[in-house]
Amino acid sequence: MNIFQFFGLLSQIYGTKKPDLKSIQKKGLLAVKIAQHYALRVDFLNEDVCKELSKLFQNTVSLPPGDIENLIQKNCPAGWINNFSRFDTNAFASASIGQVHRGTLLNEKKVVIKLIRQNNRKQFLSDLKRIESFIRVIIKIYPKLKRVFNPIDVLDYIKQYTLNELNLQNEITGKNQLEEIKFKYENIYDLSLLKLPKYYNELSNNNVLVSELIEGKTFEELLSAGELKYEMLLDFFKIHGFYLFAIGAFHGDIHPGNIILDKNNKVVLIDNGAISKVTPKTRIGLFNFFEALSQYDYKKSANCLHEMSDKKISALKLQQFRSDFLTLYADFKDSTVSQISLTKKMMQTIKLGVHSGMTFGDDMFGIIKSLMYLDGMTLRCKPQAKLMHDIRPFIDALKPILEKVEHTT
Repeated sequence: MNIFQFFGLLSQIYGTKKPDLKSIQKKGLLAVKIAQHYALRVDFLNEDVCKELSKLFQNTVSLPPGDIENLIQKNCPAGWINNFSRFDTNAFASASIGQVHRGTLLNEKKVVIKLIRQNNRKQFLSDLKRIESFIRVIIKIYPKLKRVFNPIDVLDYIKQYTLNELNLQNEITGKNQLEEIKFKYENIYDLSLLKLPKYYNELSNNNVLVSELIEGKTFEELLSAGELKYEMLLDFFKIHGFYLFAIGAFHGDIHPGNIILDKNNKVVLIDNGAISKVTPKTRIGLFNFFEALSQYDYKKSANCLHEMSDKKISALKLQQFRSDFLTLYADFKDSTVSQISLTKKMMQTIKLGVHSGMTFGDDMFGIIKSLMYLDGMTLRCKPQAKLMHDIRPFIDALKPILEKVEHTT
């Protein structure tokens, strides 16, 4: 992706017309990742544009069946294919970094095989270096650009996240991390609904990943068919919320295509390569913020956000911030997710804090990404839901758990 293509990408992202997803994909992996990142920014982008860009999380172009044999030869050791009695060369799913195929092992176990497309990493790093250099020049000319969410920080976040994805061994590592947390804390918090897939380490490497086939439907499929129960969605929130607020390590890409409801009504998390982490200051501060927000105690919420800031502001500025905060949340109480986006409100809140002189850690990105997905799934599942009201019992129940976790770490 060159500079002109980059500007073309931005014109699609910031425009009001429906983005051309095929055009974005032709620009390369970096263009797709930037578009995916902005799909989360409903705080300032056209909502229809965000919805269209979010399709890039799943609906990407896959290689034709005739090219799969060559891809396997590049990715796998000699004789690897002989471990399968069946291998479907037609991909049943594709993403920005690779594609997924069905197969059957010699012992008749059904599996899915993820394959990395080889040219992704080299092109991604080359495009990233070019765009990053250009943006650094722009920031020198217009330093205000970096005041709210420095674009260099955004690119660095995309870089780290994508390079992590491009090594499929990280999916096994991530799954093991989530599973270890589950086993460690299952006696103090109910995580029985959560299931993590089995991976076949001996058949996997950096560029290929073999895992069990999960029989069931993704949340995306259930939402599209109007079949996902709101109660199930809230149960998932409770699981994800525990990892986020109590542990500070959580699945970093919980779009509905990465969550499967299996035939036993277990929630299965797939694509576990991206484990996001937040500092104790951020996770505890955000928990306190949402606890106050669920009780509509806006003064306390404003104070919690200030406590999270790496830089404290003057008493006069804090007083003005509290006043602006109350104005921002004047229409929030008892609102439904269709009336007010929690993600948008959270982004406006952070922006208000930054313009008041506060500064926040980069780990905010992972949390905002989670909020975007949770908010979006709720909107599709039950538009009339009063989410902050509905999660209040969970917040109340989680508070003593946070204290127990602190004593066990």
